[in-house]
Amino acid sequence: MSPVLLFILGVVFVVIGIAVSIALHEVGHLVPAKLFKVRVTKYMIGFGPTLWSRRRGETEYGVKAIPLGGFVSMIGMYPPNPEDGTVRASSTGMFQSLAADARSLAHEEIGPDDRDRVFYRLPVWKKIIIMLGGPAMNLLIGVVLTAVLLMGFGVAGSTTIIADVSKCQVKAGETVDPNSQDCKLTPAAAAGLKPGDTITSFDGKQVTNWDELTGWIRASAGRTVSVTVQRGGAPVTTTVTPVLSSRPVVGADGRQAKDADGKLRYQDVGFLGIGPQSALVQQPASAVLPMAGENIKQIAGVVLNLPARVVGVAQAAFSSEPRDPNGPISVVGVGRVAGEVAAMEQVPLQSRLATLVGLLAGLNFALAVFNLVPLLPLDGGHVAGALYEGVRRRIAKLFGRPDPGAFDIAKMLPVTYVVAALLMGMSALLIYADIVKPVNLFG
Repeated sequence: MSPVLLFILGVVFVVIGIAVSIALHEVGHLVPAKLFKVRVTKYMIGFGPTLWSRRRGETEYGVKAIPLGGFVSMIGMYPPNPEDGTVRASSTGMFQSLAADARSLAHEEIGPDDRDRVFYRLPVWKKIIIMLGGPAMNLLIGVVLTAVLLMGFGVAGSTTIIADVSKCQVKAGETVDPNSQDCKLTPAAAAGLKPGDTITSFDGKQVTNWDELTGWIRASAGRTVSVTVQRGGAPVTTTVTPVLSSRPVVGADGRQAKDADGKLRYQDVGFLGIGPQSALVQQPASAVLPMAGENIKQIAGVVLNLPARVVGVAQAAFSSEPRDPNGPISVVGVGRVAGEVAAMEQVPLQSRLATLVGLLAGLNFALAVFNLVPLLPLDGGHVAGALYEGVRRRIAKLFGRPDPGAFDIAKMLPVTYVVAALLMGMSALLIYADIVKPVNLFG
């Protein structure tokens, strides 16, 4: 298959993945709204002109022309207009809440059976559940995709199969001719270990992973121990004596540690002279949530520092500075990355699919975290409004004051316009930067 076609398939894969994620995000709002008997008038994917729609019961389901979001319209998301008592239309969609039909002062017709089906009459906890339903759905999708990635595909890691055996013992920065008299055999070469051997036992202990084996080797300097390998389908047992050797200190993140002067740190440990083969290694279910948590933590860090990171993107887009590979990118950038991954024919298909699944998982975590920012028109802004309403009512009850009623979140529309304008400007900048100076993730 040609690289161009593979690139297109990668882009299509991530576009469909984003569309499904958006659709399910809105399902996260739709389902609890219907469970709480709120009248939902529309469920739409995208915004702008309607391309297709169909009515089921009291709800119109459809697809709009601009696929950059979605929305669920509910009766009475804002409290009644104090002037005439009518209820204004609104919706859950970030962009749709700014569209003419959502922020119009045209009033929805409330039937006699709708009095207790308006959003603003719900208890605070029900409002919060409805508005958190979207981000919760993205979190769930992200966790499921992470499980598929870790438990199905696996992650790149070292196996217990020997990839190479060093012939000579050398110090850091030193080279020795393997055929010269200066070549002192490594313990592995002296013991007859060969590439392709699978290490099954070391010093009488069963070997299950490379990291564990490395620790045993490092702690066995100067001791003669038995090693059993599988070679050609049969077990072979020999003995090795790891030598004391100065090796770089590796931190928990897998990077070589440095001292205060920036120089690599070394320590004397047992050395055998073997290297592992790498492969996708399936992980247990217990690894899913920690991995998801780490992804969310990293994304939250990006969101918290978003203004500074966007400034960095702007500087890179309009100068010769390189893009930060860990900085924010637009949907255009995501599509480009997906296309490049799919087109890497030198990488096994399984690894490419795993990368694309991981990319979609990260996108869903990003959607969840970003929507929790407590600013309108994001879901977090509606949650903040509901929490403020609950606190205000609790204080009024505590001091024996009349119930102040539902908080009119429409009062925050000026803030919504400013935030939305900033979001649109940021999106335009990221798209421009991803076109003129895309992030280079693959060297």
